[in-house]
Amino acid sequence: MERTDRIAEEIKKVISEMIQNELKDPRVKGLISVTKINLTKDLKFCKIYISVLGADKEEVLAGIKSGAGYMRKELGQRVQIRILPELQFVIDNSMEYGAHIDQVIKGLNS
Repeated sequence: MERTDRIAEEIKKVISEMIQNELKDPRVKGLISVTKINLTKDLKFCKIYISVLGADKEEVLAGIKSGAGYMRKELGQRVQIRILPELQFVIDNSMEYGAHIDQVIKGLNS
């Protein structure tokens, strides 16, 4: 396991915890999970994929993006790395895509 993979896993844990327990934005509601993290080798950029169930995705994304500065600052205190990556949040639609493919396959079988 590479160093960036270990750091990405640690960032994933910390960001998930912050989204669930610490963001006070009323737009951040529903079941939100961090599905994947892409961290560049130079640790300057971190793309965080989130999945949202039970709420408006764009509204939740806007709420999370507004708390990105707070999360980056907290990340610097909780994860010991010299370079603090810039956080970019993206909606992950892979669950919906998987459900759609499942429906297509069921349609073909019947």
